[in-house]
Amino acid sequence: MPDRPDRPSVLFVCVHNAGRSQMAAAYLHHLSGGAVEVRSAGSAPGSSVNPVAAEAMREEGIDISAERPTLLTPEAVRASDVVVTMGCGDACPIFPGKRYEDWVLDDPAGQGLDVVRPIRDEIRRRVLGLLDELGVAAVGT
Repeated sequence: MPDRPDRPSVLFVCVHNAGRSQMAAAYLHHLSGGAVEVRSAGSAPGSSVNPVAAEAMREEGIDISAERPTLLTPEAVRASDVVVTMGCGDACPIFPGKRYEDWVLDDPAGQGLDVVRPIRDEIRRRVLGLLDELGVAAVGT
């Protein structure tokens, strides 16, 4: 979908960009119906998406298995209206005029599906709240 200047843009950042930020980005893309420009990145990206996170999202009908962790860049932060961090510490560059949120969530790395499901569900809840704050109606809920 081409960029539209009237679309809000959100960047999700975690360390490895393999679990939390990938799930959040997938939910935001899915639940916004494309009304929000979505990015995700990591301060030290892993080599692939966490397979347990991918399985948890597959249960929701969302496939993130083909996504690839991406390195966080200052350009990605500059291009985003909202930056949501998830445990990336001081690695996320701060630019004036950006809205920053820090979502404290357990890291799904090395966890089983029973531990990852509640993390996934909390991410979904927070994404729905973010959509509401952005004035974007959620679809497919």
